[in-house]
Amino acid sequence: MSTLRFKALETVLGRTSVKVNPPSFKVSDYYNSRVFNDAAMKNFLDKEAYEAVIQAIKHGEKIDRKVANQVAAGMKSWAMSYNVTHYTHWFQPLTGSTAEKHDAFFEPTEDGRSIEKFAGSALVQQEPDASSFPHGGLRNTFEARGYTAWDPSSPAFIMEGLNGNTLCIPTIFVSYTGEALDYKAPLLKALHAVEHAVVEVCSSYFDKQVTKAMASLGIEQEYFLVDEAMVNARPDLMLTGRTLLGHAPEKGQQLEDHYFGSIPPRVHDFMVDLEIECYKLGIPLKTRHNEVAPSQYECAPNFEEVNLAIDHNQLLMDLMEKVAQRHGFKVLLHEKPFAGVNGSGKHNNWSLITDTGVNLLSPGKTPHTNLQFLTFFINVIKAVHDHADLLRASIATPSNDHRLGANEAPPAIMSVFIGTQLTSVLDDLVSAKPKGAVKTSSKTSIDVKKIPEILLDNTDRNRTSPFAFTGNKFEFRAVGSSANCANAMIVLNTIMAQQLKKFKAEADAMIKKGKKKEDAILEILKSYYKASKNILFEGNGYSEEWVKEAKKRGLSNIKTTPEALNAYITPQSKALFSKNDVFDERELDARYEIMQEDYVKKIDIEAKVLAQLAISHVIPAALTYQQKLSDNVASLKSIGLSRTSYEAQLKFIEEISKYVKHIRENVEKLIAENNKAHHIENTHKRALSYCHKVKPLFEEIRKSSDALEFIIEDELWKLPKYRELLFVK
Repeated sequence: MSTLRFKALETVLGRTSVKVNPPSFKVSDYYNSRVFNDAAMKNFLDKEAYEAVIQAIKHGEKIDRKVANQVAAGMKSWAMSYNVTHYTHWFQPLTGSTAEKHDAFFEPTEDGRSIEKFAGSALVQQEPDASSFPHGGLRNTFEARGYTAWDPSSPAFIMEGLNGNTLCIPTIFVSYTGEALDYKAPLLKALHAVEHAVVEVCSSYFDKQVTKAMASLGIEQEYFLVDEAMVNARPDLMLTGRTLLGHAPEKGQQLEDHYFGSIPPRVHDFMVDLEIECYKLGIPLKTRHNEVAPSQYECAPNFEEVNLAIDHNQLLMDLMEKVAQRHGFKVLLHEKPFAGVNGSGKHNNWSLITDTGVNLLSPGKTPHTNLQFLTFFINVIKAVHDHADLLRASIATPSNDHRLGANEAPPAIMSVFIGTQLTSVLDDLVSAKPKGAVKTSSKTSIDVKKIPEILLDNTDRNRTSPFAFTGNKFEFRAVGSSANCANAMIVLNTIMAQQLKKFKAEADAMIKKGKKKEDAILEILKSYYKASKNILFEGNGYSEEWVKEAKKRGLSNIKTTPEALNAYITPQSKALFSKNDVFDERELDARYEIMQEDYVKKIDIEAKVLAQLAISHVIPAALTYQQKLSDNVASLKSIGLSRTSYEAQLKFIEEISKYVKHIRENVEKLIAENNKAHHIENTHKRALSYCHKVKPLFEEIRKSSDALEFIIEDELWKLPKYRELLFVK
């Protein structure tokens, strides 16, 4: 009887391309068409309602309930023009995915008929069950009330389905007592903090015209695309998102022929379809290409404001899953779905922009604007230096642990790459030796013209750095491909807000004592650079030499999630988040508990899946092949052949017995250690037990299983092999 593996191969080989029909071959004809954007609001809202929403978006002003009714009525009319029948508050609980509960527009009337109704109260606030989402002890199971509240800064959109369309309203999610139960609420607070701090520094020292600022973000999304029939034949891929077993294929990525190569036709069709859906929803996907590993790809959008960029990325991941189904694919967003080939990240390209159109991390052409650039540039470095462990914690997940430090991803050591030119600029800035007198019209005692012109493309790209400056932005490369980027952005924007506050306080104090403004700024920047130099590294982050050097510099190398997450609950971190009104201590403790518990649950699932695979797939295949070999030996002996005739078979039989014994013993250990860990009451200690007692047994079982896969007759191996998963399209 044919196994699922061979049925899957037959299915894949029988696939044909899916015809994709764009609404128009000009993207501009349908871009943003399913978004309640400015143009839609002008068409469907009266002037009062439109102005109220604009003020809420630009200045965070509250929308009056009466006006909210007008907005809801206009939004409903717009949605119904696209055959929408239901609406939902679309939010981001701490599950790692998005959540939604659909309600119909229709409402029965007393005469037995119905009307389409959408009140302002339904737009502004809803009440999902808070106890059924991760809450870290903030709620009791019997205390179910929680609230979703409209975020006007992220526009409503229409999610299309085959048999109906839904109006989705981006919201925050909080408990009955007001604590954040999601990613968006603290993100908005962190963005408010950094924007306020940026404006204070800019308007005080560089440009009084600056009254508003924003953090911008471009998210590069890497992913694997595998035929869904193959995934359905692999319980580990179905349930954990990664292959817990699998012998390395003879050909992987060593020929370096996949990166930027010709996109396979079925994959290209998927990409085109995905882009069409994204464009309708205003997601500005700009780039698509093959990544380094076979079956690995990337898409990347233009830069957007951070909150919107993260909403769009969450929506993108959802769309990828839905579109992939239409094409017979499964999207794998796990950071390391296949051992031995590159994993996937989600590079976060971050910068700070003023309402005067200035990118504060883009060097200018004059000493004055270069001084502004250096102020923000050095403050970023200082913020990362002072909170490196917290930044590491922000990207800590059980799946990202497989990738960080592997020979294709940034290491677990947080460091900053700025390139040789900028290193030279900063070294000159703090040098005690003047390079000779330079005439200047400046009245300050510091020669501002000593700051050289800094070219836009002033750095090489260092792909081994977790936090690299790339010309006019910092690229946080260590974020995992499956992550909600809000985690990293909450931390990055909060530490930057705190650092800018500290900088301004120091500069103001020096100016108050009589220092010239430029002198004060330069003196502080020099001290920050000297204090932060240990975090700067230009070399190969994959090398063992860097591990040793980082240790000498006092930099942490925290390799596992349970240990990394401790940075969230240090006194320093609690003070940081509290001062910037991002998390109170209770929220932070709850979040820490949730992340530790998430680690436990995911390793527990992997342990159970691996044990089941080993016992019900691997060992039976091994014993069946061993029996075939034994029968062959018996047959050869029966016709009187000497031992030398079947020596090779005997060695295989012995080898199989050795591997089966090793697997069985380690599965028993795995089950025992898993049970022990499960009964540890303290969540952090339980996570440590899963990390250091349970997880190491995975590799022991895998080594013997993969050795058996290499030996056993191909027809008997039930699980699709790496060569099929990665290369059969």
